[in-house]
Amino acid sequence: MIHIKTKKQIETMRKANRIVARTLEILRENIRPGITTLELDQIAEREIRSNGAVPAFLGYRGYPASLCASINEEVVHGIPGSRVIKTGDVVSMDLGTFYEGFCGDSARTVAVGEVPERTQQLMTVTKEALEHGIEAMRVGNRLYDISAAIQRHVEANGFSVVRQFVGHGIGREMHEDPQIPNYGKPGTGVRLKAGMVFAIEPMVNMGGWEVKVLDDDWTVVTLDGSLSAHFEHSVAITSDGPDILSLPD
Repeated sequence: MIHIKTKKQIETMRKANRIVARTLEILRENIRPGITTLELDQIAEREIRSNGAVPAFLGYRGYPASLCASINEEVVHGIPGSRVIKTGDVVSMDLGTFYEGFCGDSARTVAVGEVPERTQQLMTVTKEALEHGIEAMRVGNRLYDISAAIQRHVEANGFSVVRQFVGHGIGREMHEDPQIPNYGKPGTGVRLKAGMVFAIEPMVNMGGWEVKVLDDDWTVVTLDGSLSAHFEHSVAITSDGPDILSLPD
């Protein structure tokens, strides 16, 4: 069942998501060659708690950290640890909070230093695909209009969308109905209504779309070892169009 949020609930979700957005910005400012992913995780948890929120990922189904830090061929769910960030790495940072009973969730991918043009294009196209998906979040559209908009932009630029992992509804729980694939047939799926709130998150690979989960039971990597990028926003559908909740102040 898709939960419809009131305007008051959406405003609370905006607060939760702004904490996420500010924390991601602080992480972007701190990421550099020589820092470990564990240090990034510690920065994230400290910032989240200092704003009166709780890390949503920590302890979720046994996940051991507040941040997902996925590097290069890692798609999502990379566990922070002793790994040292290097020049040329592509790092995806995914973060969630609980604040006043509601969840915030957002992600971004950054390059550390100079990267090849095609790598930069991968990140740009993934971010643009997110924007195309958000633009399709309008009252009266269908759910898979979002999916199709993402897939169309990604594949037009010669990249592939991950199919095993999806976006999702969000609210009092981090993962609510519906599941939102990053590929699909336009004009199909449930009709979109004001008050629906979704976490839209294209995961895009430079090579093939196939992925696998490593032995830690969390880290997802591309099957062919190609680079991957991930961007995510939590977005409310309103009568005036999509409202991105996970923007900074």
